[in-house]
Amino acid sequence: MIRLGTPAARTVVVGAGIAGVAVADALAARGDGDVLLVDERAPLTLTSAMSTECYRDWWPGPDPAMALLVGRSIDLLERLSAATAGAFHMNRRGYLYATADPARAGRWEREARELAAHGGGPLRVHRGSPDDPAYVPSPPRGIDPALRGFDLITDRAVIARHFPYLSSAAVAVLHARRCGWLSAQQLGTVLLERARAGGARVLRGRADAIEAGRGRVQRVHVGGEAVACERLVIAAGPGTRNVARMLGVELPIDLEPHLKVAFRDTLGAVPRDAPFLVWSDPQRLPWDDAERAELRVAGLGELADGTLRHGPHGRPEGGGDSVVMLWSYGDAAGPVSCDRPDPRTSEIVLRGWSAMLPALRPYFARLPRPRIDGGYYARTPENRPLIGPLPVEGAYVVGALSGFGIMAACGAADLAARHILGEELPPYAEAFLFGRYADPAYRARLPEMVTGQL
Repeated sequence: MIRLGTPAARTVVVGAGIAGVAVADALAARGDGDVLLVDERAPLTLTSAMSTECYRDWWPGPDPAMALLVGRSIDLLERLSAATAGAFHMNRRGYLYATADPARAGRWEREARELAAHGGGPLRVHRGSPDDPAYVPSPPRGIDPALRGFDLITDRAVIARHFPYLSSAAVAVLHARRCGWLSAQQLGTVLLERARAGGARVLRGRADAIEAGRGRVQRVHVGGEAVACERLVIAAGPGTRNVARMLGVELPIDLEPHLKVAFRDTLGAVPRDAPFLVWSDPQRLPWDDAERAELRVAGLGELADGTLRHGPHGRPEGGGDSVVMLWSYGDAAGPVSCDRPDPRTSEIVLRGWSAMLPALRPYFARLPRPRIDGGYYARTPENRPLIGPLPVEGAYVVGALSGFGIMAACGAADLAARHILGEELPPYAEAFLFGRYADPAYRARLPEMVTGQL
């Protein structure tokens, strides 16, 4: 940390979460390390600290832009993992999507073939035929570079053999292989140390105002002192929209709260070597008659009787018996708040996850003591990030990384650095420009372009 005695920096990055730290690292790696990271909090302590810490290359439709961006980011993560002897514990266990709907398997097959055509790796289909390829399980630790692409399993015998803990209702699973998780804090520490070694500095303070004389960025005011700069990168996570307003730029970013539930799985319902698990079907929660009646009396009839959205997901955490679970189940239980979590949250998420993992059901009678935290996803209407220049010369944004900040930060920072330094841009760069919203045809397509978190 430095005090307010540094009057200038070539590049000021507002926000020292994973996105801002990755931008500083990307610039320093290119020999442009005169970077000042400005944040009122210690680095990596707001939304980045609440991450699920996962990454995936499963990004179906409507075009390959997200798959290419995150694929580039995973390339950089894997290189960094190798260069640091696995300092941030990156694994490649994969994402395992399960369904009780046979039609979903057909959609997965089409989507996987589309991703394979854009370099996502081969699709292997396991239907129970003699000529099917052999399914290869993922190792619990490390990265096996041979495990890429997608395995679609519709043979129930293969599902039961390799994933005996899944519900017998599962008729198909999709194992996206170039996926897994890592230590977000360790990753951020590695990036920050490399950036500092290349010349970057950290300033604890709040960005109060931005001066943009003669149409370009000139100074950032931090705690009452003006810091002169040639460039400004807004990477403030949930605060990105407010910082951009200091430039007179209105970004189409909304905040969506998400909660994460962790508890000790003393029953061993979630195997310690399991991949990241996702139940892909909408469902009604398994309440008994008395519980259902109580919810109706409380005015929560939709939660009692309604069909909630798909997507309960989670994974084993650490070397003990902890499990992390998430589910954006909708508005049936009322508004979600990260500051004051609904006391029902842990039970709702646990019951939702039990559709996939029946061994969790004994917890219904005596709920485990949960640990609940969360953060705010900053997202655009179609849930694609904003990466690149803003209408004020010298100003850039790396924001709206929604629920994919950890996995996409290195790729987003690489793309931002290319914009800043005038390097050749990849073909997916245009998909993330702020200027895309000026196109009426693009705005008309927004409803069909929305990308889910999973």
